[in-house]
Amino acid sequence: MALAHAAVKVGQPAPDFQLIGSDGKTHKLSDYADKTVVLEWTNHDCPYVRKHYRSGNMQKLQKQYTDKGVMWLSVISSAPGKQGYVSADEANKLTTSRDAAPTQVLLDPKGEVGRAYGARTTPHMYVIEKGVMRYMGGIDSIASASTSDIEEAEPYVELALNSMLEGKPLAKAVTRPYGCSVKY
Repeated sequence: MALAHAAVKVGQPAPDFQLIGSDGKTHKLSDYADKTVVLEWTNHDCPYVRKHYRSGNMQKLQKQYTDKGVMWLSVISSAPGKQGYVSADEANKLTTSRDAAPTQVLLDPKGEVGRAYGARTTPHMYVIEKGVMRYMGGIDSIASASTSDIEEAEPYVELALNSMLEGKPLAKAVTRPYGCSVKY
């Protein structure tokens, strides 16, 4: 499924895509058309991603919101031979070893979906509600790789999801993502 490389915008339909999951099955965004979906661009070798996994912050968010019916899709767009590239088996081992709880890990080794969404960093976060882009940007407000600042950061993704689940407008729908560059 080829994707147009148009700018993704809040309030507009999120581009549909299909990717192979670490489970070996094909997953389409449209499979979750009636749900709230988080897209988390990730690279296990990135210090900014490690910050949120080593602290347990990412896993806490994954569990908290998947328990509320949110679909959490971790997307790996690292190209073969580049930092962060993993096979499906390696992705599954990482998920288990980190006690991560995404709904699915999706493999995007050609970077087509990452480029279509404009994913620039890991983590780069997107929240889609019933097929419409509602939030895009950073996981929180403090662009550092230090776990010590998580508690004082404004938790952008958490605030966006809470507002959406409560049927309220988002205070911030677009924020600056931070982290390592996606290794296309």
